[in-house]
Amino acid sequence: MRYMLLIYRDEKLWEEMSAQQRVAAYQETVDFTEGLRKSGVYQGGAPLEHVSTATTVRMKQGKPVMTDGPFAETKEALGGYGIVEAKDLDEVLSIVARHPLVRAGLSIEVRPIREGPPQ
Repeated sequence: MRYMLLIYRDEKLWEEMSAQQRVAAYQETVDFTEGLRKSGVYQGGAPLEHVSTATTVRMKQGKPVMTDGPFAETKEALGGYGIVEAKDLDEVLSIVARHPLVRAGLSIEVRPIREGPPQ
């Protein structure tokens, strides 16, 4: 089963960290991910640019409307994602529990990736 790891961070708290702390968290994540890649679990992923670069598109009265920023007003914003292959939810949760970004105060939402049409 493939799972998407949606990585959320409080942008204000992230920016309050020193550059050294952010670089250290990033490097730990690169090292962690490389270990998952070597074991065949990690399938891909990437960090996202700052939430201020987001544009949301929605339909209003039959016309697309573009809005700067994320769709939802939340304290945390999507900061990146990863895709892993695991035998079940328990296995992927044990992987995420060890993730350096969780230790750095970020949260990771785990979602199964649907294969094929909706049921």
